[in-house]
Amino acid sequence: MDRESLSVSRRAVLKGVGVTMCLPFLEAMGPLAAFGAGPKGKSKAPVRMAALYMPNGVNAKAWTPQGYGSNWELSPILQPLANVKSDILVLTEMMNKASIEGDGHYVKVAPFLTGTAVTKTTGSDLRSGGVSLDQLVAQRVGNLTPLPSLELSVEPVTMGVDVNVGFTRLYGSHISWSTPTTPVSREINPQLAFDRLFRRDAIKAKGSTAGDKSVLDAVLEDARSLNARVGKADRLKLTEYFDAVRSVEKRIAYDATRRRAEYEGDPLARKEIERLGGRIRDYYKDPARLSERGIDHTEQVRLMLDIIVLAFWTDSTRVATFMFGNEVSGKNFSFLPGVSGGHHQISHHENHEDKLEEYKKINLWHMEQYAYMLGRMKSIKEGDGTLLDNSLVLFGSGMKDGNAHSPHNLPIVLAGRGGGTIASGRHLVYEKKTPLCNLYRSMLRSMGTPVSAFGDSTGELRGISDPSFQGVVPKPA
Repeated sequence: MDRESLSVSRRAVLKGVGVTMCLPFLEAMGPLAAFGAGPKGKSKAPVRMAALYMPNGVNAKAWTPQGYGSNWELSPILQPLANVKSDILVLTEMMNKASIEGDGHYVKVAPFLTGTAVTKTTGSDLRSGGVSLDQLVAQRVGNLTPLPSLELSVEPVTMGVDVNVGFTRLYGSHISWSTPTTPVSREINPQLAFDRLFRRDAIKAKGSTAGDKSVLDAVLEDARSLNARVGKADRLKLTEYFDAVRSVEKRIAYDATRRRAEYEGDPLARKEIERLGGRIRDYYKDPARLSERGIDHTEQVRLMLDIIVLAFWTDSTRVATFMFGNEVSGKNFSFLPGVSGGHHQISHHENHEDKLEEYKKINLWHMEQYAYMLGRMKSIKEGDGTLLDNSLVLFGSGMKDGNAHSPHNLPIVLAGRGGGTIASGRHLVYEKKTPLCNLYRSMLRSMGTPVSAFGDSTGELRGISDPSFQGVVPKPA
């Protein structure tokens, strides 16, 4: 501890009118171990877990790395992960057995984190078959943080029935289940997600406070007092943290202002607002509502990922999920050079080379966002390591190839070292049909919440903690 600093409670917060701001770990708070929640007390910091879901599968021809074990090369789609290659595991031949039965996409997304089979329905009587990985952890350690878990996305829940397969579209909008019949609602608005971190009390009292002054301005007096109490190293950490919060806040405000200006000059948008029962002046006054309408897609995604990073950094929660889009998402990716059309449509490439190339570019964009989040986490120092070292960040999809709807050999990447419980920097190839739930068993142990069974697991995933393990497929001579 910096000798000039004074003791600060590990749960110290900054307060202002309508604002409560959790703090990152500071030397003045004492040993990192005081935060607890490491497996069997061995971790120096709490372990965090995020699951990022990408809909509609991948271009399988461009996904799998060359080489095995620690001697491997990133595939074309995985190239954005070059700067964090030593921090990831690419896992080949993972399979979610429960998603084999049934047609199309819906039986693959809803059970992605449960490892159980969904019940076919065309109504709201949903049944996923189990509690999801994230919510199981949240139920066990969520009481240690202000927020038990954080669920984010960028698309509204899809309603109605997909008549092609006879499933309610609701299944395509949820990976997080608190009970087998209860999907957890997601926040799709960056402003409201930001408010969940810093304006929780105000939200409970009166709803969104999106139009209020900066959270940093609200806690300015407390921040000055804290700076006077801590040492130089902690002051630098606080400056880094405050800058990150200010950046997110400014970007949210910028997009809301830009949207408002566009709507003011767009008569068609005005008619749409009126048709939906809104009043123009209400939309002008409420940046939160504007920011969910037409915000730049890449920026919206990155804002959400930054909010997860802030939440993990301050131990506001240790569990988060993020959906890049709903399954069967028709999100138009024409903003990418060389891409023309919607995600789902392009994923049904029928092996046409031009469509496969567009598909790959969409997958590459998703990987760039994942790499962005991992890079942010790796840049944040925590004790002798980084925030990424003390986290598990899963990236995956419920099918391998969107054209074939194949649940075999899923595209799965796990980043972070789980507080020292994961040996990263490898491409591990397993026996065909290895249960994805074996990975989840290992992740649960890393989170300090081990179980004897999960979904169709047959045990924990072999070799995930052993750096000498090179996978079951030997490297070709």
